[in-house]
Amino acid sequence: MVGYDPKADDRSNSKFEVAMAGSMSGLVTRLLISPLDVIKIRFQFLSFELLTELVHRANMYETHEFSAHFVCGGLSACTATLAVHPVDVLRTRFAAQGEPRVYKTLQDAVVTMYRTEGPLVFYKGLAPTLIAIFPYAGLQFSCYKSLKRAYDWAIPADGKQTGNLKNLLCGSGAGIISKTLTYPLDLIKKRLQVGGFEHARAGFGQVRSYRGLLDCTKQVLQEEGIQGFFKGLSPSLLKAALSTGFVFFWYELFCNLFHCMKKADS
Repeated sequence: MVGYDPKADDRSNSKFEVAMAGSMSGLVTRLLISPLDVIKIRFQFLSFELLTELVHRANMYETHEFSAHFVCGGLSACTATLAVHPVDVLRTRFAAQGEPRVYKTLQDAVVTMYRTEGPLVFYKGLAPTLIAIFPYAGLQFSCYKSLKRAYDWAIPADGKQTGNLKNLLCGSGAGIISKTLTYPLDLIKKRLQVGGFEHARAGFGQVRSYRGLLDCTKQVLQEEGIQGFFKGLSPSLLKAALSTGFVFFWYELFCNLFHCMKKADS
């Protein structure tokens, strides 16, 4: 159900139903894992479906191929990221501040950041975010499809578990693979987002300042070594496995539900 499938046109869902399935899967997943990024997931599933359909209709290459899902998944994530990046910056700032708190409310944070650092502050870390999110989302979608095919090959038809379990397991595997391969860029993104905010982190110990993507990469490598790029990976992998697994699980479930409802009405 994830991605445009020309062989399933007779039972495909409408664009509205795709958007609703993406929204509901994101909402349910974030309620279970973290109440964040619902809007981003809504944009990302909808844009992924549209892009895979566009690629197929343009006869550029078959949409079941790994590369097609990688490119379309990456582009859909970049589109969604541009829309929600300011919220991500605010979330990072709130999580990074120590005591006494610099920002008391969301409104206070927006006003203070705008006055002291200018409007571009809400897009700090955008470059590494886009560089990271393209392969991360691309790998999520392409690995999910590949893992589902591997699952079908590895487990005989008479011994398969339910399709819902397959979606959950393959989604979790895709989340772990994509997060591991792109984690260094995610770490750099977060460090750049708290740039200019060093005074609020003095209580945490040593505070570093970076002049940009390359300078941050150089400092991490020199001062912390290769392992510095993977600090905090373990909890991130757990979150990625749960969130990605549940997103695909609920998305497929809601798409099937919408299909069954349409079929019952007809």
